[in-house]
Amino acid sequence: MEKIIKTIAEELNIKPSQVENTVKLIDEGNTIPFIARYRKEVTGGLSDEVLRDLGERLTYLRNLEQRKEEVIKSIEEQGKLTDEILQAVAIAKTLAEVEDIYRPYKQKKKTRATVAKAKGLEPLAQIIIEQKETTPIQEIAKEYINIDKLSEEDKKNKDKVVNNAEEAIQGALDIIAEDISDNAKYRKEIKRQCYREGLIETKAANPEEKSNYEMYYEYSEAIKYIPSHRILAINRGEKEEFLKVKIQKPEDKILVYIQRDTIKGETQFTTMLKETILDSFKRLIEPSIEREIRSDLTEKAEEKAIKVFGQNSKQLLLGAPIKGKTVMGFDPAYRTGCKIAVIDETGKVLDYTTVYPTEPQNDVVGAKRELLRLIEKDKVDMIAIGNGTASRESEMFVADMIKDASRTVHYVIVSEAGASVYSASKLATEEYPDINVSIRGAISIARRLQDPLAELVKIDPKAIGVGQYQHDVNQKRLAESLTGVVEDSVNKVGVDVNTATPSLLSYVSGINNSIAKNIVKYRDENGKLKNRKQLLKVPKLGKVAFEQCAGFLRILDGDNPLEITAVHPESYEATEKLLANLGFDKKDLQDKEKLEGLRQKLKSVNVEAMAKELEIGEMTLSDIIDELSKPGRDPREDMPKPILRSDVLKLEDLKEGMVLSGTVRNVIDFGAFVDIGVKHDGLVHISEMSDKFVKNPSEIVSVGDVVKVKVIKIDKERQKVGLSMKV
Repeated sequence: MEKIIKTIAEELNIKPSQVENTVKLIDEGNTIPFIARYRKEVTGGLSDEVLRDLGERLTYLRNLEQRKEEVIKSIEEQGKLTDEILQAVAIAKTLAEVEDIYRPYKQKKKTRATVAKAKGLEPLAQIIIEQKETTPIQEIAKEYINIDKLSEEDKKNKDKVVNNAEEAIQGALDIIAEDISDNAKYRKEIKRQCYREGLIETKAANPEEKSNYEMYYEYSEAIKYIPSHRILAINRGEKEEFLKVKIQKPEDKILVYIQRDTIKGETQFTTMLKETILDSFKRLIEPSIEREIRSDLTEKAEEKAIKVFGQNSKQLLLGAPIKGKTVMGFDPAYRTGCKIAVIDETGKVLDYTTVYPTEPQNDVVGAKRELLRLIEKDKVDMIAIGNGTASRESEMFVADMIKDASRTVHYVIVSEAGASVYSASKLATEEYPDINVSIRGAISIARRLQDPLAELVKIDPKAIGVGQYQHDVNQKRLAESLTGVVEDSVNKVGVDVNTATPSLLSYVSGINNSIAKNIVKYRDENGKLKNRKQLLKVPKLGKVAFEQCAGFLRILDGDNPLEITAVHPESYEATEKLLANLGFDKKDLQDKEKLEGLRQKLKSVNVEAMAKELEIGEMTLSDIIDELSKPGRDPREDMPKPILRSDVLKLEDLKEGMVLSGTVRNVIDFGAFVDIGVKHDGLVHISEMSDKFVKNPSEIVSVGDVVKVKVIKIDKERQKVGLSMKV
């Protein structure tokens, strides 16, 4: 365990004591959000991102140690364990290295070498590899001819027969070829050379066929430089049978390296060993090394894609809510009509209908009359338009229609990714049993504007639509990563225990699906919870779960004003002492004038001295001071608000050099897509993000950011817009 702690500390550039303490907390069953928020003294203030990386590496390294033990035990049982093998296994840093060491000792299926060994040709292979014998090898090999020694039955089995000296020599060379291929030292060096000098080459499966992969029809790039998005694109092109992919390796250097290590001067064995080395490389080493390198590249590319997807999802989940507004959700379509749902500021459905302003009906007049009626009746403040099919036509209709409204109404384009998945889900059926599936999408679009987090947690994270190749990557890893992202986001914001849906509650630290349903059931049967302690009456929510979840659950109009904050019940006593020290009481958190006075006093607190007096950690005290300064405040209020529009922009309106405001919709390896109000999002290539070198676009922008961009290229035929942030 000491070794694992040391490795993680070096990799994450943190102290071994931080790793050790965190591992202990994880092993005790604490969740990452709880550790990140309420055990800062123990971890030295590690962030949730670092803690998740630490947790992942801990799992990997523990699995690695377990596999090392299994491999050593297996080799020992075969009676072949040496100090050299023990040493090699001990210093191996990856599972792939351990498997390479174990390769020669694995139970093999039938191969040319296993057949040769069964014929008793291992001693002959030993003579050849030692290269000391001066007697002609043909003479020595004759001793291994066994045709006359076998029974009539065995003579029929060619896997047992050695007919002549040539067959004996060939069998011995097959054993040597497999030994060379299984040599862990060689495999490590070959991979190193391939990563340093190898190229990934792609060709068209059918050069005449049009596809999205035409840039790869005759393409080559150094393995050490190829970015992850290109690896995933090539993989997809190969899977869809548009591309053929090969890794070009420095073959001559590899062969010379093995020859130098194997061949001992000029002897009668030199030529046959050179040929055997070539055979070993071509037949055994090359195909498996190619598979391993491709698999390794894919794994690293997937890790990167999952990370990017996680970062984008987090930004989307933490998008600023639009509170206190009545919103009309507008789900655009052509033939089936545009679905409309109006929800009040609490998310309650007031009205819903279907209008047909788009092709083929084009009932603009009827649609306009109906929506203006709803705007007047329900006092609509905003319209959220989904960004899918017929979105821009719907936007033109809405922009024109709101000019005639009796009140000021703005509209916002909202990502509708996953809305249709949600509409048909079991959860949507439970929430709106009497509302048609098609209308549920409009409700979801409206609610996404009011509270992105509460709405998006109802959708399978990979359907949120802010990734890159998310359907191509390891789905188990993606699901684990995104669950972590959603957990961190939900716990960062906190959850109103009296209004939250089971889907939102299930992401709170320490709460699983069944506890989440039990909380809602308890709420329905007993009315609103008045304090956090009542949670202990919820079936299956015991003391351990309470400790994990209590600080993240808010009670907005309960018995204890501290429960609108993230202050944990374990710190109530210290918090009340702090307030008393400053001449205040917890009730003052609900009095605007007194709260302003408290804020001023909190600014002057000497954290070090006060922490000692209250017998709590300085980091915990700093968090308490932050919470008391802004009780009940939503951290998402710091995020950029959506751009409100009242007029529409067409591709034809764009001119090169135009400067516009836009919202970042997606960040990928090679840039960012920005919604500037035309039908398709424009691309800011990584080279156009800054005058300085940009290694990673996420250093510059995040999903939801509002940015100023200049139009630098318009491709009307392909409906593509090139943008620059060098404004």
